[in-house]
Amino acid sequence: MAGSSLGTLFTTTTFGESHGPAIGAIVDGCPPGMALSAADLQHDLDRRRPGTSRHVTQRQEADQVEILSGVYEGKTTGTPIALIIRNTDQRSQDYSDILNTFRPGHADYTYQQKYGLRDPRGGGRSSARLTAPVVAAAGIAKKWLKEHYGTYFVAYMTQLGEIPIPFESVEYISNNPFFAPNRTMIAQLESYMDALRRDGDSCGARITVQAKQMPIGLGDPLFDKLDADIAHAMMGINAVKGVEIGSGFQCVTERGSFHGDEMYPDGFATNHAGGVLGGISTGQDLDISIAIKPTSSILTAKNSIDMHGQPIQVQTKGRHDPCVGIRAAPIAEAMLALVVMDHALRHRAQCGEVVCITPAIAAQRP
Repeated sequence: MAGSSLGTLFTTTTFGESHGPAIGAIVDGCPPGMALSAADLQHDLDRRRPGTSRHVTQRQEADQVEILSGVYEGKTTGTPIALIIRNTDQRSQDYSDILNTFRPGHADYTYQQKYGLRDPRGGGRSSARLTAPVVAAAGIAKKWLKEHYGTYFVAYMTQLGEIPIPFESVEYISNNPFFAPNRTMIAQLESYMDALRRDGDSCGARITVQAKQMPIGLGDPLFDKLDADIAHAMMGINAVKGVEIGSGFQCVTERGSFHGDEMYPDGFATNHAGGVLGGISTGQDLDISIAIKPTSSILTAKNSIDMHGQPIQVQTKGRHDPCVGIRAAPIAEAMLALVVMDHALRHRAQCGEVVCITPAIAAQRP
């Protein structure tokens, strides 16, 4: 199956299915000599792990990552790093009812049409379970970028279904199950999800993800733009149906006198461009938003067809996220980190010795 790899110099290839014995990733292109252990990757895996609250799937997976290769005596060797995560809590019998049917809004139908067969257990290869090895692989990228540039990543929920979530502080993100940057709205969000679950329905979400302390100059003109690769990677996340960079679609209503980020000797005045101009990073924060659709596996009966094209009604049983966006923040961080890491190595290879006489200005004016 094509479409399982991301990156040019720093590549991540995932493998496995939702209900197979294991899932994992092969990470190639990591520079040698960086200290690395499974513990460096586990923190973000724990952040996306299922079964952590009543608002997400109750599938109980430890998501303990193992490093099988590419590390010797605690340091990367420059060879491919193989990561594996064992699946331990599959309940494939929950999917027997959809063996010969298609869930509306799910990849069941398109996989069947493209390949002539599919693994129906938990969605098989199309399951969001496959984001776990992506998060593990990105732990490598995050560590290298932090050590070399000071770059770090932050993601949080800015809307749950119909409810916008105003930003208060990044300090609140890790203190609630929604990755919400707002401590006053948690009770409202929990009530909303409880009602949604009682109705047997699902909802979407909007996630903001940022890369902070970015280096200048990452990205290439035209078809290898940094923002083009970011959009490509974000659309590779399960259930993502829209990507905005900076002002995004709001820029349609903005005027050039407002949208253009003015520059002063002491820094940029604004960041409507989202940290990218001409496909190349400005040194400002990368500012991305993604739209995540409602989960297609729901208890509410919906009209569909069976394998022979006959009309049926589908009602999905099993353990599903009523909103996949609730666990999407660390996944969005991971995808952004993989893209930034790849472009950092590409920039270093081509332009590592370039000397620019123009001083770099601050990402934001004091």
